Amino acid sequence: MSEKIAVENVNVPGHVTNVDAAKYHAMKEALLAVLPTEEPGMVVKDALAALKPNLPDDLFPEGKTSGWWQKCVQLDLEAKGLVKRLPTKPMRIMKTN
Repeated sequence: MSEKIAVENVNVPGHVTNVDAAKYHAMKEALLAVLPTEEPGMVVKDALAALKPNLPDDLFPEGKTSGWWQKCVQLDLEAKGLVKRLPTKPMRIMKTN
């Protein structure tokens, strides 16, 4: 059984879900590595394309499930104040520090 980590969802305050810790940490590292700290931020789909080459193949073979994991980690990091979304269309995100 794999180790789990509790994640939050900025859209559902107080709701916590337990997910695979190794995949979470790999995605968090890859996402934060590509996100800018200044506006205009980065379009979410562009962030996914930029981070995919940095994901470990043993956790994300051929990038499978990376879109779901990106959203999971993004929402958790938004809830924790490490990432923020900008009021743009399409939606853009950026690191807060």
